[in-house]
Amino acid sequence: MKHVHAGRDDDADVIVVGAGPAGAATAHWCASAGLDVLLLDKAAFPRDKVCGDGLTPRAVAELARMGVGTQAEDGWIRNRGLRVVAGERSWELPWPDLASFPGYGMARARMTLDQRLAQHAQASGAKLLERTKVTGPLLDERSGRVVGVHAQPLDARGRADQPATTYRAPVVVAADGVSSRFATALGITRRDDRPLGTAVRTYVRTETDAGVTPRHEDPWMESHLELWDGAPGTSNLLPGYGWIFALGDGTANVGLGAVSSTPARQSAAGTDYRALLRTWMRNAPGAWGFDADNQVGPVRGAALPMGFNRGPLYANGALLVGDSAGMISPFNGEGIAYALQAGRVAADAVAQARTRTTDDARERTLGTYADRMRADLGGYYTLGRWFVRLIEHPQVMRVCVRYGLPRPVVMRFVLKLLSDCYEPRGGDWVDRVIAGLTRIVPAA
Repeated sequence: MKHVHAGRDDDADVIVVGAGPAGAATAHWCASAGLDVLLLDKAAFPRDKVCGDGLTPRAVAELARMGVGTQAEDGWIRNRGLRVVAGERSWELPWPDLASFPGYGMARARMTLDQRLAQHAQASGAKLLERTKVTGPLLDERSGRVVGVHAQPLDARGRADQPATTYRAPVVVAADGVSSRFATALGITRRDDRPLGTAVRTYVRTETDAGVTPRHEDPWMESHLELWDGAPGTSNLLPGYGWIFALGDGTANVGLGAVSSTPARQSAAGTDYRALLRTWMRNAPGAWGFDADNQVGPVRGAALPMGFNRGPLYANGALLVGDSAGMISPFNGEGIAYALQAGRVAADAVAQARTRTTDDARERTLGTYADRMRADLGGYYTLGRWFVRLIEHPQVMRVCVRYGLPRPVVMRFVLKLLSDCYEPRGGDWVDRVIAGLTRIVPAA
């Protein structure tokens, strides 16, 4: 790599493939550092993505760093914490009051969230090209290094309506999601020893009963830890959880997620998760109004690659961020916070690399992105892998729900561990225990 700044034949200093949260954050931070950024997405905004639409305080903190407006008038709804439902009981657990993260989470449908973040990247100086499908990496013929991308412009129907083209840049960031065709084209494949989750969700209009807060304005993110494949208490308990996340716009995101320690175990389960969600909604209390008449849109599903399931995070001019690198927590299926964080850390590595005066120094500096992400998240993801191995056994899950959840100390620990909202340094004894565990276990 002769330069990190764009050379005479380059179209940008950095190309970002995919304009979801990871790509938009990368583009924002790179542009804010003075880099010329080309942000490519195969769709046109607004566009939908399968997600629970809930943001933990960790994600809110990243949005604050970016300068994204998060007031109610900007389309956000805040929540106080988690309402955990299990064994015919429920507990309301406020988000921890920490120096590192705000004491509230938020929610917003991905249809508008992703558009808002892409627009923020544009306002920071990134050039966004929508309906531009990246078909593969452009490689240097001699070194094999990534020096750009091959791309195909698409029309409104997703058809190729113009000649294919290439865009050149000394650094390319793959933020193209779960499948990450860009990474796959480079021979960077998924690991089969990492957890894999599945999430399905739909949207439901909620009713307003006199004296009762409607579900779309619920100040708590509700998680149901007992997920049955039939009538509660009379059927099989499955590894996973259901959720109801209020969106404040008259609707709630209703869905469920399940996780297995390896893709092979998930395939062996053979569960029809869409049918399971419909069953769970049918078994919900009638007052919730979770019926076909109130459902908005179809049930949609997506895979959740977890615990750094693809790597290396940096090699030969290409960085992987967000879902393309499997940066989803095995504890709770959260990915947005880590996507935003990865974009910030990746951009810092790219910006720092341009100040180095030799190719070797620039390579080492770009490589610090992977080191920093693993140092921050590797131990936590390892704990998450162990957690998944436990809860995928129904009998273990049943014991945890029955005997662990009613204990306040256990619940404090569970909230901080599952939400990844703990002080990495300092804090109370629970913070110190979690932080200590993440440091002593092998990094993922």
